[in-house]
Amino acid sequence: MTEDESPFPPHVAAALLEELPAVAESTIAAIVVEVPSYADAFGGDMGRTIDRAVQLALGGFLSLATGGADPSRPVGPALDGAYALGRGEARSGRPMDALLAAYRVGARVSWRQMSSAAVAAGMSAAGLARFAELVFAYIDQLSASSVAGHADELASTGRARRRHLERLTAVLIAGRPLHDLTAAAERAEWLPPRTLTAVLLPEGHTRAALSALDVRTLVSTEELPDTGPGPERVVLLVPDAERRGRAALLTALTGREAVVGPPRPWAQAQASYARAYRALQLGMRAEGEAPLDTEERLAELVLRADATALGDLRARVLAPLDAVGDTAREKLTETLRSWLLHQGRREQVAADLFVHPQTVRYRMGQLRELFGDRLDDPKTVLELTVALALPPA
Repeated sequence: MTEDESPFPPHVAAALLEELPAVAESTIAAIVVEVPSYADAFGGDMGRTIDRAVQLALGGFLSLATGGADPSRPVGPALDGAYALGRGEARSGRPMDALLAAYRVGARVSWRQMSSAAVAAGMSAAGLARFAELVFAYIDQLSASSVAGHADELASTGRARRRHLERLTAVLIAGRPLHDLTAAAERAEWLPPRTLTAVLLPEGHTRAALSALDVRTLVSTEELPDTGPGPERVVLLVPDAERRGRAALLTALTGREAVVGPPRPWAQAQASYARAYRALQLGMRAEGEAPLDTEERLAELVLRADATALGDLRARVLAPLDAVGDTAREKLTETLRSWLLHQGRREQVAADLFVHPQTVRYRMGQLRELFGDRLDDPKTVLELTVALALPPA
């Protein structure tokens, strides 16, 4: 290229270099005014970082141009500076949109001033057109490098926070001491709620369930031990799902085969998990599409806490029925259970069993012959009630 054909003849480059501090100052001033996110950013360390980035970008462009390389392809310090700027923006909590807007403003302002200086220094029309192409191609390259830095910072920060949240979930489920839980919550930047409710549900339903739950919900990635046959389960710890919040939680879990523990103070989440896990181990199932709400099955959980003891109790207190055949034993057992539940009201027992009241009277006569006055003994009545509260497993 001859001096007239080159977009950056030496005398033009010298004029642009002399104009560089003023261009940088005008660029920063315009960004502060036109991009609200940066209105307060230039007073501290971030302001100095952005100022250096602007100076580096402009200086890098001119250095490339006067050195004979293609200034539309920034290398080395300029790209590194743009990448670092993107990462810094992510750490500051600003979206990439703000930085891209700053690049657009900066390109416009710097082009306006540099092109004026170039024309004043005698740059040809052809050189000016080429100059414009190089400026905006250069800005595109810097923008792409900043976008990459921003994305990388978010990804690394997100991975770290996910690990901290997983660790927090694990120590909550394990029932660790309060100081361990508090430290884990702080590391995860997770604000403890009033309560946590454990939910166990098949892994395949997790994503859909989370979309309907509190965004603070914690998810365990550890496999549950000894849950028997069925799909692999995931543990969720749902914040503040008590009172009306519990009704909303149960609705959100409809059709997802979930087991729901009781709400507990957040530092006692292990107790909620333990109850839900116990219900799952016992093979308890909900009716229809509704989730299994352990709060509605407390008596069953208590009765099933020691299956061996319950079996022994049944065998002992129902021993008088061993004197009759299997068919009679089944009918008398059914009648005795209903008689206990309805506190001896014959009409209600008959309606419950779909038999005539006289049939109930006849069967109760048989039972009194077998049990004698033990049916009037409070201790025996209690034991019979417990023994017959659940159908045999």
